[in-house]
Amino acid sequence: MALDAFRDELAATAAALATAGKGLLAADESTGTIGKRFEAIGLENTEEHRRAYRSLLATTEGLNAHISGVILFEETLFQASTAATGGAPIVDLFQQQDIIPGIKVDQGVESLSGGLAGESWCTGLKGLAERAARYYERGARFAKWRAVLKISSTGCPSELAVRENAWGLARYARTVQEQGLVPIVEPEILMDGDHDIATTASVQEWVLRTTYEALAMNGVFLEGSLLKPSMTCPGAACPEQAGAEEVGEFTVRTLSRTVPAAVPAILFLSGGLSEEDGSLCLNAINQVAAQGYAPWHLGFSYGRALQHSCLQRWGGSDTAAGQAALLARARANGAASRGAYEPGSEPSDDTSLFVANYSY
Repeated sequence: MALDAFRDELAATAAALATAGKGLLAADESTGTIGKRFEAIGLENTEEHRRAYRSLLATTEGLNAHISGVILFEETLFQASTAATGGAPIVDLFQQQDIIPGIKVDQGVESLSGGLAGESWCTGLKGLAERAARYYERGARFAKWRAVLKISSTGCPSELAVRENAWGLARYARTVQEQGLVPIVEPEILMDGDHDIATTASVQEWVLRTTYEALAMNGVFLEGSLLKPSMTCPGAACPEQAGAEEVGEFTVRTLSRTVPAAVPAILFLSGGLSEEDGSLCLNAINQVAAQGYAPWHLGFSYGRALQHSCLQRWGGSDTAAGQAALLARARANGAASRGAYEPGSEPSDDTSLFVANYSY
């Protein structure tokens, strides 16, 4: 079907995902990545353990007060919940809470031929239309595609990497819109490196301008799309780390220079920030935005910064403790997306979640 057949639905879905005070739960870890998370709590990576954990997420009472959508891995989209939760499809359990299901559709990154060392491009365009149609039929209403860029002293990102990843994001976005899925456009700039915050801002402006040029060339319907960028932070190894207020100021300035007002929401990735820092920086972004130009809902699409304490408290068996931890971080980030988070007001872990050259 042509994009026009879904235009009204796409706009309505994007607007629902952009609800004030809410954000997304990114629970789309691949089988390998969730295995690493389980290993950290001494749990074997089996389908039953994955089913139990994702059933926990889907049955957390009250989660929909702060979470508008959930990004799922393909296994989860088609997976039944545990017998303890009635065995219903996990996707149905989220829908029953008025949490919109989404799906990770990229198939990972590969080395970019002709690029600089460590640069990548994102795969998954082949067969994407057919997969997107199947996901829509199953109940998914939005999609996610993660492109990865890095800043380095050796010249990264190269012009080739920026343009290749922007084009891939645009082709993906147009393709899934034609199948009824709202695309989340995610040009992540990794936190790796010792560069300062001004360097990040300069590169991010370039990346976002190039991405939206590519989206325009492909006729992507902006009102039916969302952006998932990194916050504008210095490199993790920079000797001068920025406080939350400075991150807020640079992030809002960067976005105001590059992101069209037609985009309903900008939902930040946490990128390795600790749970508490993820909330503090999001709060600062919204407080800065309230003072000036910000036509978009500024929310969150967090994975590790929502789930770290949840996994630790669950430990493979304590569902109630895991759900309480998840709900606490959802409340914190819901408040932060209004600029109303009080530091330390919700239980959190201030452990850095940074992983060098992060992939999943």
